[in-house]
Amino acid sequence: MTDLSRLANMAEILSAMIVVGGIIFAVIQMRQTRQQRRELAAIELFRSFGSPAFADAYQNVLHYPDGLNSEQLKQKYPDCEQCAMLICTTMESVGVMMYQRIVPSAVVNNLIGTSTIILWRKLHIWVDDLRDELENPFAFEWFQWLAMTLGDLQDDADLPAYEAHTEWVPSNLSSEI
Repeated sequence: MTDLSRLANMAEILSAMIVVGGIIFAVIQMRQTRQQRRELAAIELFRSFGSPAFADAYQNVLHYPDGLNSEQLKQKYPDCEQCAMLICTTMESVGVMMYQRIVPSAVVNNLIGTSTIILWRKLHIWVDDLRDELENPFAFEWFQWLAMTLGDLQDDADLPAYEAHTEWVPSNLSSEI
């Protein structure tokens, strides 16, 4: 009887250990899945900025002077609306992904932080005019939020990456994968 009782106790302990081990394994798997989702979102974000259409729009908008309203942009740059719309819709998506924490703010800031601020500075009056035209204050709200948030994250004392990370060396390749 004591041997049977001892075996039952051992079986209970073993089953409890298996359950605890399963829970730990599940938590680890969930964390890895979340990390993989973030990495895939960052890759997709990078791809959207690598498209030829976005690159052309980006190059065009960079050459717009700051502070032009919708009419001035249309007169001076005939393709401005197509470029502005592509930039704004892309940045709108990025803003939502960052707000929802799909893509970490550090990745967004490192990848497009300064560019977002510059693009918003070029296009914010166009967006304001579009909001007035549509009678909708929500047009490209996430682009504006993104530019404001990234502006707040940047520090005047920050150095460009090529200066701030001169001491960086890659670690063992197998540990980075």
